Amino acid sequence: MKAKQWTAQISLTEDGDETRASAVLTTPDSCRDDTAHVVGRGVARRNPIDRPVPEIGDELAVSRALGDLAVRLHDVASDDIVDLTGPADPPQ
Repeated sequence: MKAKQWTAQISLTEDGDETRASAVLTTPDSCRDDTAHVVGRGVARRNPIDRPVPEIGDELAVSRALGDLAVRLHDVASDDIVDLTGPADPPQ
């Protein structure tokens, strides 16, 4: 059994009633013997009539960034399937 570790780093910034999150997934890219980064982004905006509770904005922005990251990672996998699977090229 081979163990692997992927790392996700989440960053948050707040500007007034807006919170932005970035989720960066770092994986070893075995196709290119390199490291790949997939980035998801999310934004939350507080309604001016709501009480200011920064944790809610953080949670919403991060959840949206992780959802975006999931979609982007799925797109990477789909592209890899198209590029790297199927019958091998016939011998010349």
